[in-house]
Amino acid sequence: MSIAIRVSGRIGKPVSEVFDAVVNPTKLSGYFTTIRGASAPLVAGTTVVWWGEIPVEVDEVVPERRIVLRWDGSGPDDKSSYKTRIEMNFEQLDDGGTFVTIAEEGWREDEAGRKRSYINCEGWSQMLACMKAYVEYGINLRDGYYRSEMRGEPANPDNI
Repeated sequence: MSIAIRVSGRIGKPVSEVFDAVVNPTKLSGYFTTIRGASAPLVAGTTVVWWGEIPVEVDEVVPERRIVLRWDGSGPDDKSSYKTRIEMNFEQLDDGGTFVTIAEEGWREDEAGRKRSYINCEGWSQMLACMKAYVEYGINLRDGYYRSEMRGEPANPDNI
């Protein structure tokens, strides 16, 4: 069994706006991929680049419902590379808001896998908080959030 994480939260805007804040590279770069941005919209069957260096494979995009991504889960100490799977689900709520759930799975059951999963859990939680501030109020909470980003470098498990 591999390591898996799940985070979720409510954003007080319609699902169309929240979903667009993830698939639209300009918006995603406004609160999450703030250093070097996102290279292209999330379209199934493509690979986009986040932070100018991280390839993200887009497996599935169901408008206003679900996004499935894959990216490298391995670290510098791993003997071979492997991918983790990210699933983002968007649920329109009766009050007009959107409930977002982000789950990532597939890390190896070792110390490096645990460390990377913990860091990504922090990152996805932080993404949700930043998305809420950006979509609801137009505020970029991510700018300068991590020490690495204060130096103008994208956050990653090895330089946070």
